[in-house]
Amino acid sequence: MKKYTLFLFTCLVINTSFSQEKTQVFKTGESLRYKMSYSGFLTAGTALLELKETELNGKKVFHSVGTGRTSGMIKWFFKVNDNYQSYFDKDTIKPYLFKRKIDEGGYKKHRIISFNYTSKKAYIQDFSLQKATSVPFHNVQDMLSSFYYLRNIEVKNMKVGDEIAIDMFMDSQVYPFKLRFLGKEILKTKFGKIKTLIFRPMVQSGRIFKAQESVTLWITDDANKIPVKMKADLLVGSLRADLDKYQGLSNPFMKN
Repeated sequence: MKKYTLFLFTCLVINTSFSQEKTQVFKTGESLRYKMSYSGFLTAGTALLELKETELNGKKVFHSVGTGRTSGMIKWFFKVNDNYQSYFDKDTIKPYLFKRKIDEGGYKKHRIISFNYTSKKAYIQDFSLQKATSVPFHNVQDMLSSFYYLRNIEVKNMKVGDEIAIDMFMDSQVYPFKLRFLGKEILKTKFGKIKTLIFRPMVQSGRIFKAQESVTLWITDDANKIPVKMKADLLVGSLRADLDKYQGLSNPFMKN
């Protein structure tokens, strides 16, 4: 189950759907909490995404914080404590600063990435390896800003099989990321029946996932475009995330 980062990289990163209507898709105060389960029956932990407004270098920006922690039996043999933070532009959603500090069963990583749009370079401070590097970039999103950026993309006219592509900055590299539209489904949840859009992120196989297409996401088919369910087939077992609590949504939470 290594790289519990999976959820914060998919739903959290990744997972999303989209609508560039004039209706505001998200706002400060939005909070999404997810319950994680392993292989369908073991409680694995919780993941939380929160959005606030703050000031960075004299400019008002959005500050998103994503955290993930194991609980229950899983915690006895695989302890996880992950923290992701992104500071991004309120209008364009371009990232300015990204922080990642994770501890996943002894696998630790602590990095801060600053995006300089004058030099077109990302400056990376790696506190675990005690070194600093810089990498050129062009029109990228970090692991958290991607979540909000994708939610602003128009999907109203998408057909099954259509894909959305962005460049995502992860660790010290730029990765091409694609999200494929699979269709629609009325999903049963703890909140009732919800109209959803189904997407599949194209992920790298061999390290965590069984195959390139092992992750499936269900996103509300409303003006909020929030993930309500994620399922991933891992090399060993499967991981599932379900929306457990929400607050501060910009629009009414639509049910079927």
